[in-house]
Amino acid sequence: MIETGDLRRGMTIEIDGELYQVLDVEHLKLGRGTAQVRMRLRNLRAGHIIDRTVQAGTRFVRAYLEARTAQFLYKEGDIYHFLDQETYEEYTLGPDVLGDAVNYLKEGMQVELLFHRDQPVAIELPTAVDLKVIETPPAFRGDTAAGGTKPATLETGLVIQVPFFIDVGDVVRVDTRTGEYIERATAEG
Repeated sequence: MIETGDLRRGMTIEIDGELYQVLDVEHLKLGRGTAQVRMRLRNLRAGHIIDRTVQAGTRFVRAYLEARTAQFLYKEGDIYHFLDQETYEEYTLGPDVLGDAVNYLKEGMQVELLFHRDQPVAIELPTAVDLKVIETPPAFRGDTAAGGTKPATLETGLVIQVPFFIDVGDVVRVDTRTGEYIERATAEG
Protein backbone atom coordinates (compact mmCIF):
# COMPACT_ATOMS: atom_id res chain seq x y z
CA MET A 1 0.00 0.00 0.00
CA ILE A 2 1.11 3.53 -0.72
CA GLU A 3 -0.19 6.77 0.84
CA THR A 4 -0.93 9.99 -1.03
CA GLY A 5 2.16 11.64 0.50
CA ASP A 6 4.38 9.05 -1.18
CA LEU A 7 2.85 9.34 -4.67
CA ARG A 8 5.25 10.48 -7.40
CA ARG A 9 4.96 11.06 -11.13
CA GLY A 10 5.34 7.87 -13.14
CA MET A 11 4.15 5.52 -10.38
CA THR A 12 1.42 3.01 -11.17
CA ILE A 13 -1.43 2.47 -8.73
CA GLU A 14 -4.55 0.33 -8.71
CA ILE A 15 -7.96 1.95 -8.14
CA ASP A 16 -11.14 -0.15 -8.30
CA GLY A 17 -9.30 -2.91 -10.18
CA GLU A 18 -7.97 -0.54 -12.87
CA LEU A 19 -4.31 0.42 -13.39
CA TYR A 20 -3.48 4.14 -13.43
CA GLN A 21 -0.19 5.89 -14.05
CA VAL A 22 0.29 9.03 -11.97
CA LEU A 23 0.87 11.98 -14.32
CA ASP A 24 0.73 14.77 -11.73
CA VAL A 25 0.19 15.12 -7.97
CA GLU A 26 -0.70 18.34 -6.19
CA HIS A 27 -1.14 18.65 -2.41
CA LEU A 28 -3.74 21.22 -1.37
CA LYS A 29 -4.15 22.62 2.15
CA LEU A 30 -7.44 24.43 2.41
CA GLY A 31 -8.20 26.89 5.25
CA ARG A 32 -10.04 24.54 7.54
CA GLY A 33 -10.41 20.83 7.33
CA THR A 34 -8.06 18.21 6.07
CA ALA A 35 -5.59 18.52 3.26
CA GLN A 36 -6.51 17.12 -0.12
CA VAL A 37 -4.50 15.64 -2.94
CA ARG A 38 -5.39 16.34 -6.56
CA MET A 39 -4.12 13.72 -8.98
CA ARG A 40 -4.04 13.50 -12.75
CA LEU A 41 -4.09 9.83 -13.76
CA ARG A 42 -3.92 7.92 -17.02
CA ASN A 43 -5.78 4.63 -17.26
CA LEU A 44 -3.20 2.19 -18.65
CA ARG A 45 -5.73 -0.14 -20.24
CA ALA A 46 -8.19 2.38 -21.68
CA GLY A 47 -5.72 5.23 -22.27
CA HIS A 48 -7.95 8.06 -21.04
CA ILE A 49 -6.88 10.65 -18.48
CA ILE A 50 -8.87 11.47 -15.36
CA ASP A 51 -8.55 13.99 -12.54
CA ARG A 52 -9.27 12.74 -9.04
CA THR A 53 -9.21 14.53 -5.69
CA VAL A 54 -8.87 12.50 -2.48
CA GLN A 55 -8.24 13.20 1.20
CA ALA A 56 -4.59 13.30 2.27
CA GLY A 57 -3.59 9.97 3.76
CA THR A 58 -5.73 7.88 1.41
CA ARG A 59 -4.01 4.60 0.63
CA PHE A 60 -3.72 2.90 -2.74
CA VAL A 61 -2.43 -0.45 -3.92
CA ARG A 62 0.84 0.08 -5.75
CA ALA A 63 1.00 -1.88 -8.99
CA TYR A 64 4.40 -3.07 -10.10
CA LEU A 65 5.01 -3.21 -13.81
CA GLU A 66 7.71 -5.20 -15.53
CA ALA A 67 9.29 -3.51 -18.53
CA ARG A 68 10.55 -5.65 -21.40
CA THR A 69 12.29 -4.33 -24.49
CA ALA A 70 10.28 -5.05 -27.61
CA GLN A 71 10.34 -4.14 -31.27
CA PHE A 72 7.25 -2.89 -33.09
CA LEU A 73 6.88 -5.22 -36.07
CA TYR A 74 3.81 -4.12 -38.02
CA LYS A 75 0.16 -3.08 -37.89
CA GLU A 76 -2.53 -5.38 -39.26
CA GLY A 77 -5.95 -3.70 -39.27
CA ASP A 78 -6.38 -2.40 -35.73
CA ILE A 79 -3.90 -4.87 -34.22
CA TYR A 80 -0.28 -3.92 -33.48
CA HIS A 81 2.37 -6.66 -33.34
CA PHE A 82 5.41 -6.49 -31.03
CA LEU A 83 8.35 -8.88 -30.61
CA ASP A 84 9.94 -9.38 -27.17
CA GLN A 85 13.69 -8.91 -27.74
CA GLU A 86 14.71 -11.50 -25.11
CA THR A 87 12.20 -14.34 -25.49
CA TYR A 88 11.26 -13.69 -29.15
CA GLU A 89 7.62 -14.06 -28.16
CA GLU A 90 5.16 -12.02 -30.21
CA TYR A 91 2.50 -9.88 -28.50
CA THR A 92 -0.49 -8.22 -30.10
CA LEU A 93 -2.06 -5.06 -28.69
CA GLY A 94 -5.08 -3.06 -29.77
CA PRO A 95 -5.48 0.71 -29.97
CA ASP A 96 -7.45 0.66 -26.71
CA VAL A 97 -4.30 -0.46 -24.86
CA LEU A 98 -1.87 1.70 -26.84
CA GLY A 99 -3.86 4.96 -26.67
CA ASP A 100 -2.03 7.92 -28.22
CA ALA A 101 1.14 5.85 -28.70
CA VAL A 102 -0.25 4.67 -32.07
CA ASN A 103 0.55 8.15 -33.44
CA TYR A 104 4.29 7.58 -32.96
CA LEU A 105 4.84 3.91 -33.87
CA LYS A 106 7.08 3.11 -36.84
CA GLU A 107 8.03 -0.38 -38.00
CA GLY A 108 11.27 -1.54 -36.40
CA MET A 109 11.03 0.93 -33.51
CA GLN A 110 12.24 -0.17 -30.04
CA VAL A 111 9.76 0.35 -27.18
CA GLU A 112 9.28 -0.87 -23.64
CA LEU A 113 6.31 -3.23 -23.21
CA LEU A 114 4.88 -2.86 -19.69
CA PHE A 115 3.50 -6.03 -18.11
CA HIS A 116 1.27 -6.45 -15.08
CA ARG A 117 0.83 -10.05 -13.93
CA ASP A 118 2.29 -11.31 -17.23
CA GLN A 119 -0.25 -9.33 -19.30
CA PRO A 120 0.95 -6.48 -21.54
CA VAL A 121 -0.95 -3.39 -20.35
CA ALA A 122 0.88 -0.49 -22.03
CA ILE A 123 3.97 0.60 -23.90
CA GLU A 124 6.54 3.20 -23.03
CA LEU A 125 7.82 5.20 -25.99
CA PRO A 126 11.13 6.98 -26.32
CA THR A 127 10.90 10.65 -25.30
CA ALA A 128 11.23 11.77 -28.91
CA VAL A 129 10.75 10.10 -32.29
CA ASP A 130 11.74 11.13 -35.80
CA LEU A 131 8.88 11.10 -38.31
CA LYS A 132 8.69 12.06 -41.98
CA VAL A 133 6.38 14.86 -43.14
CA ILE A 134 4.06 13.55 -45.87
CA GLU A 135 1.80 16.58 -46.28
CA THR A 136 2.05 20.28 -45.43
CA PRO A 137 1.13 23.51 -47.21
CA PRO A 138 4.01 25.20 -49.05
CA ALA A 139 5.91 28.03 -47.38
CA PHE A 140 5.67 31.46 -48.96
CA ARG A 141 8.36 34.09 -49.13
CA GLY A 142 8.32 36.24 -46.00
CA ASP A 143 6.52 33.68 -43.84
CA THR A 144 9.51 33.25 -41.54
CA ALA A 145 9.38 36.86 -40.33
CA ALA A 146 6.24 36.14 -38.32
CA GLY A 147 7.74 33.00 -36.78
CA GLY A 148 4.42 31.20 -37.15
CA THR A 149 3.49 27.60 -37.68
CA LYS A 150 1.50 25.50 -40.12
CA PRO A 151 -0.09 22.03 -39.88
CA ALA A 152 1.88 19.02 -41.09
CA THR A 153 0.71 15.43 -41.50
CA LEU A 154 3.36 12.89 -40.51
CA GLU A 155 3.90 9.35 -41.83
CA THR A 156 1.88 7.85 -38.96
CA GLY A 157 -1.12 10.10 -39.66
CA LEU A 158 -0.42 12.44 -36.74
CA VAL A 159 -1.00 16.14 -37.50
CA ILE A 160 1.24 18.62 -35.64
CA GLN A 161 2.17 22.29 -35.95
CA VAL A 162 5.60 22.90 -37.53
CA PRO A 163 7.54 26.04 -38.51
CA PHE A 164 6.99 27.45 -41.99
CA PHE A 165 10.40 26.25 -43.30
CA ILE A 166 9.45 22.55 -42.95
CA ASP A 167 8.56 20.92 -46.30
CA VAL A 168 7.16 17.60 -47.49
CA GLY A 169 9.87 14.93 -47.17
CA ASP A 170 11.59 16.55 -44.17
CA VAL A 171 12.08 14.45 -41.05
CA VAL A 172 11.03 16.14 -37.82
CA ARG A 173 11.64 15.21 -34.19
CA VAL A 174 8.42 15.05 -32.14
CA ASP A 175 8.05 14.93 -28.34
CA THR A 176 5.95 11.82 -27.58
CA ARG A 177 4.76 13.22 -24.24
CA THR A 178 3.25 16.42 -25.66
CA GLY A 179 2.92 15.72 -29.40
CA GLU A 180 4.84 18.91 -30.20
CA TYR A 181 7.51 19.65 -32.80
CA ILE A 182 11.03 19.78 -31.31
CA GLU A 183 13.36 20.27 -34.28
CA ARG A 184 14.15 19.19 -37.78
CA ALA A 185 16.01 15.88 -37.62
CA THR A 186 19.18 15.46 -39.63
CA ALA A 187 18.60 11.82 -40.52
CA GLU A 188 15.71 9.42 -40.23
CA GLY A 189 16.10 6.84 -37.56
